[in-house]
Amino acid sequence: MIMRLSDLIAKQILDILNESEEGIAEIQRNELASSLGCVPSQINYVLSSRFTPENGYIIESRRGGGGYIKITRVRVNRASAIMHIINSIGGELDSLSARILIENCLQSEVIDAKSATLILSATSDNTLSCVPIIYRDTVRASLIKQMFLSLI
Repeated sequence: MIMRLSDLIAKQILDILNESEEGIAEIQRNELASSLGCVPSQINYVLSSRFTPENGYIIESRRGGGGYIKITRVRVNRASAIMHIINSIGGELDSLSARILIENCLQSEVIDAKSATLILSATSDNTLSCVPIIYRDTVRASLIKQMFLSLI
C-alpha cells in the first residue's frame, strides 16, 4: 500500500512525539520538508488538519532563522474532548469539513469506527438531499453536534 505524503508527514511528526517522554515535538518546518522531499506548506497543511486542538494537540510557532514549530500532545478525557469538538463546529459544517472532523476524531480515538461510519452516513450530502442546499450545512452541523452529545 502506498502512503500519501500527508500520511508520511503525520507519521514522522507522531514518531517524534512518541519518542518524547513529555509528549512534545519541536520541529523546523523547512528541515522536515527537506527531509521528506516536500514543500513547507505541506507541513502546514498536515499540522492544521491533523494536529488540531480537537485532536488533542497544541501548536506554537516561532518565526525567524532559529524558528521552530512546537507540537504538544494534550491528554484530556473523552467527554472534555467531545465538548470541545461540539463547541468548535459552529453553525454550519460543509461535507468535506465534516469528513475531516470525523476522520480526525476516529484517528485520535475520540470515536470508534462504527460511530464514525454512522455519523458520516447520516450527515452525507446524499442523506441530506431532501434538505434545500442553502440549509444543508446548518442541518449537518446540528446533526453532528447532537450525535456527539449522545456519545458523552
